[in-house]
Amino acid sequence: MDITSILGVLIGAALIVQGIGFDKLGNFWDPASILIVVGGSLAAVIASYPLNKLKSMGKHMGMLMSGKKFEAASTIDQLIDMAQIARKNGLLALEEKANALQDPFFKQAVMLVVDAVEAEKVREMLEGSVDNMAARHEDCAGIWDKASAFAPAFGMIGTLVGLINMLKGLNLDAGGASDIGENMSVAMITTFYGCILANLLFSPIAKKLRIRNEEEILYKQLIIEGVLGIQTGDNPKSLKERLVTFLDTKQQLKLLESESGGE
Repeated sequence: MDITSILGVLIGAALIVQGIGFDKLGNFWDPASILIVVGGSLAAVIASYPLNKLKSMGKHMGMLMSGKKFEAASTIDQLIDMAQIARKNGLLALEEKANALQDPFFKQAVMLVVDAVEAEKVREMLEGSVDNMAARHEDCAGIWDKASAFAPAFGMIGTLVGLINMLKGLNLDAGGASDIGENMSVAMITTFYGCILANLLFSPIAKKLRIRNEEEILYKQLIIEGVLGIQTGDNPKSLKERLVTFLDTKQQLKLLESESGGE
């Protein structure tokens, strides 16, 4: 479970509350401002996207909460194991391994090799699938980018509402002037709410979704290079050394040291 999303929001909220002061929190509660900013941002997002894209927003929250789904090290180990089987028993021997795989992309990649599809065609099909996936994921992150842009904008709309009401009140008798403080409160707090939502919630969600996308792209790139190496009959050791170059230096050393230790 990845708790950094929740942890970041909680830490940010706690620091903001500490900066405001517990005894003054009541000054920052305004239902009208919440309606303008949250309601306006939500309405603008709904107006910007078709329903089939908006339905995925619930899944996004699950992705944020789940831990890292794609483990590069275990994927490399699986590919090297398949490479050893293929060198000993031929590519057809990988069919059983492919049928046991849970990931449809991994299974498809291995079956293309088993079915003796040309290497160029294999790469074209698999990379096309990755490109399409990345485009879908970017659309999902874009929803939250839009929300991040809309929130401060509706904060400014709330500011204008408050200022207009305040100025209208100045033209009334002395009794009307008593509403100035309330109207100024709406004017200022809506901007505050918009900035908080955009920078503490919506933008981090978009960033985390892009990180998850990068992890999945790396995972699928490993699979593509791995199955193509298996298809061409690469030595498992050489294949592993090539695949680990996709990882950061620390992970590379760890995987290569575990191999030398096993020997």
